[in-house]
Amino acid sequence: MEILVYKNFFIFVFARRRADVVVSLGNGGGELISSEEKAAASKARDLVVSRADVVGGELISSEEKVADLGISSELISSEEKAADLVGIGNVVDAANAMVGPRSWLGGFFYRLSNKQNGTERLIDYTLTSVQQQRLQRLKERLNVPFDETRPDHQEALKALWQTSFPTTNLTGMVSEQWKDMGWQGLNPSTDFRGCGFVSLENLLFFAQTYPISYKRILLKQEGTRAVWEYPFAVAGINITFMLIQMLDLYSEKPKSLPGANFIRVLSDEEEAFDILYCVAFQMMDAQWLAMQASYLQFNEVLQATRCQLERELALEDLHRIQDMPAYNLLYK
Repeated sequence: MEILVYKNFFIFVFARRRADVVVSLGNGGGELISSEEKAAASKARDLVVSRADVVGGELISSEEKVADLGISSELISSEEKAADLVGIGNVVDAANAMVGPRSWLGGFFYRLSNKQNGTERLIDYTLTSVQQQRLQRLKERLNVPFDETRPDHQEALKALWQTSFPTTNLTGMVSEQWKDMGWQGLNPSTDFRGCGFVSLENLLFFAQTYPISYKRILLKQEGTRAVWEYPFAVAGINITFMLIQMLDLYSEKPKSLPGANFIRVLSDEEEAFDILYCVAFQMMDAQWLAMQASYLQFNEVLQATRCQLERELALEDLHRIQDMPAYNLLYK
């Protein structure tokens, strides 16, 4: 189950950290890696640094990460080299770090594979007229690209800033200030290429509907944070994309149990996708803290979040997104 990430930030930090680790190994223990591996890692690190300013939001897979950066597959694929040095542990072990009431934990990390918990089972059903209409409207939202020339899109972006930083005036649509929110560059419109306007709508809905939870995550107010934190806004776009994938929203109709249950919920609550996004963001941040993660582990955190979402969406007594155990995280 491949989790895709945004190239500019995550590929940079992933490869830079891996290259740094291998170079460090070479400096401290020649028996661990060869001089050729050290040279390859140094070259990769320099290459990644030179690409750190590349603008774009295209999504690429882990295989493309390696090909794009020209890093030796031995350096990237060897989990044993990096795990002990930069804290990439088995995700299941992170369950021991979880704290909180079992009412919402529901066995975080209990099963990481949807094959194990049955959520991958395909089912067939007939859409009601209401479900068809609401699914179609949601699909139409997903197909709207972000257009920085459209006044309504500009206003939505300004509204997100105003909600996020009400006491700070935005100096312009292209500004260094956007980096404070976790955008990759001076112009956040470049980050929307991979997911479109709906990802901005999701962020704005979160900010306006659950402002306390939103601010808590935006400002990283909870828990012991990593030195290298995930960028808030870019992480939000990744969450939107993950939900679209998980729910199979580009198909004629979702056929997995979580997807089918979501459609049932959508028929009763048109804002179900936006509310689920807020739950997913809060759940992802909780996973991040529980795993004591750093940027190198964002993929693992997002995948663990997806697995937990699938488990909760597969619950038989799910009638609203508010029935999900993790929904309570928004009010803790």
